[in-house]
Amino acid sequence: MPNPAASISVFAYEKAAYIRVTGRANFTLGVEFKMLLDELEVNGFERFVLDLSDCALMDSTFLGILTGFGLKQQQKHGEDQPSVVELCNAHERVGDLIENLGVIQLFKLTQKQPCLPDSLQALPHQTAQPTREETTRTCLEAHETLVAANPENAAKFKDVTRFLAEDLKKMRQD
Repeated sequence: MPNPAASISVFAYEKAAYIRVTGRANFTLGVEFKMLLDELEVNGFERFVLDLSDCALMDSTFLGILTGFGLKQQQKHGEDQPSVVELCNAHERVGDLIENLGVIQLFKLTQKQPCLPDSLQALPHQTAQPTREETTRTCLEAHETLVAANPENAAKFKDVTRFLAEDLKKMRQD
């Protein structure tokens, strides 16, 4: 049975943004996800809830983007404050990935039904059609963020970051 196409839906309630991630949260969705987070922050949203109920898998690129956003929010609000980024109903594999890469402290993990309030206003967002260069750059930045967030990740992503950096350099030379 084929996996459903990955997608992001976003809803608003007061100053909270609720983002439903469906399908595989991976590098192909990464550029769009990063653009969405930046847009929401610019528009004054202060709390971010990701409904991961229908997201069985998350790759390291998507998690790196999420980690970068979590770090940015932590710097903005202070390390001693509770996280403003909530991951709701993350599947066990996703939770394990977040814990194994040492970034779990950036997020509030919850299990509850439903994740989203009943009275939500859907927000339009632009889907991305990134170039190969944009996707490669986003993947590289995401992995570098995971290493910066937890230096133990350097060994895990050494080959990936080297390959992505070389690939990006070749693209820029062409």
